[in-house]
Amino acid sequence: MTSFARVLKENGFTLKRKAIQTLQVNIGKRCNQACSHCHVESSPYRTENMDKKTVDRLLFLLENEPMIQTVDITGGAPELNPYFRYFVRALRDLKKHIIDRCNLTILLEPGQVDTDQFLAENQVEIIASLPCYLKDNVEKQRGKGVFGKSITALKRLNALGYGQDKSGLSLNLVYNPTGPYLPPNQTKLEIEYKHYLYDKFGIRFNRLFTITNMPIKRYADFLKRRHYWESYTQLLRDHFNPDSVHHVMCGSLISVGWDGQLYDCDFNQMLEIPLSGRGQTLWDIQRFESGDNIAVGDHCFGCTAGSGSSCGGALVMSNEIP
Repeated sequence: MTSFARVLKENGFTLKRKAIQTLQVNIGKRCNQACSHCHVESSPYRTENMDKKTVDRLLFLLENEPMIQTVDITGGAPELNPYFRYFVRALRDLKKHIIDRCNLTILLEPGQVDTDQFLAENQVEIIASLPCYLKDNVEKQRGKGVFGKSITALKRLNALGYGQDKSGLSLNLVYNPTGPYLPPNQTKLEIEYKHYLYDKFGIRFNRLFTITNMPIKRYADFLKRRHYWESYTQLLRDHFNPDSVHHVMCGSLISVGWDGQLYDCDFNQMLEIPLSGRGQTLWDIQRFESGDNIAVGDHCFGCTAGSGSSCGGALVMSNEIP
């Protein structure tokens, strides 16, 4: 099979990091769920968590980084990190835009009953996992009982103002395919989600992001067990879209691991491919540098297939998937 690096070369592309606008921080791998598509392999049994020393080093570096406007906090369930609230409050003091990658059900767990209020008080944008608007599809991917809990959490967030007009509290949902195929058109699917969730449950949200399942870690294991590995990875190659390369998220992002290691993106982090091909930590730098070449692998076909895929959804909105 043709490698991603070769496809880039044949199309005349060189991936370099431009001005860094977003820092994506994996604050820990512990989660209250163990979803079949999870590229982090999070679960209730993971123990990795960013400690206060690492959080403080990250905050120190961010104090002098006005160009980095957004800090995107992910996990695991990031809310389970004992320093999550400390981190959010400090980022708010630095006037950063904060994103919480929330799985929704965490908001109903013991010890988390006021987390939704905390997020609202600190004007944290929520990007929440809801891989389908139908119960059976959600629970096939994420476990029994997850859909009902997710709906309850969404209603609570709406009651706090999330997803409501002029509230300033953004609530965005994430769709992941439940099988080995590419996401459908993001704009059309968003309309379906909004109509169904409002008509059935009275739920409102701002945007829907469609994200391609990345064939690494737990999802790779799923594909191999079901004998879909070769067909799925070939599907990604066959649908390589050159237009998406100009918009890939690694062009303006750096990913930070729970232990302070630096990476070009969250997917490279999970594959332990170091930043720009060389190992660096938060303690090795005095600032976050742009201009470096970005380390790539064949998993990058997942971000550049069809309409493209990033943590902010489709990359090329005008493209219909064949």
